[in-house]
Amino acid sequence: MHDTDFEKDAVISKSQRKRDMIALQRLGEELLDFDAAALNQLELPEGLLDAIKTAKKIHAHGARKRQLQYIGKLMRTIDTDPVRAAVEARRHQQATNTREFQLLEELREALISEGDAALATLLEHFPTADRQHIRKLARQARKERELNQPSRAARRLFRELRELQGNS
Repeated sequence: MHDTDFEKDAVISKSQRKRDMIALQRLGEELLDFDAAALNQLELPEGLLDAIKTAKKIHAHGARKRQLQYIGKLMRTIDTDPVRAAVEARRHQQATNTREFQLLEELREALISEGDAALATLLEHFPTADRQHIRKLARQARKERELNQPSRAARRLFRELRELQGNS
């Protein structure tokens, strides 16, 4: 009879084990960006939570690196699938927020530079928008830009677009 655990370990090379440990360490490092409420939702062991909280406070490079290695070591003892899913969901949410923000910036710039021609595009995205109010803000922003004044109207226009996005 053969020891199956020994055969499993023999199949996995030392390099692969090291790559796996580094991946867990990087996953733990991504947890440093989570706030306390998000970490509590993951239901991590208390020791791992403490290690993450400690790592957030450490700024010295060497000490932080050691703490991250320790977090990686603790990560080996837990099921990392929920953690990976949470990190991936966070990445997806950030990418979505970035795309939405860029869309609003593009719409604002189009409204300011193109005027009424861009209003149709805006109404496609936000049919409930107040056409006259948006047009007025765009004209004010264009006038401020031409006179090299601070762009108060452009900021108000962006806030209005963000509010429309939040309502839709």
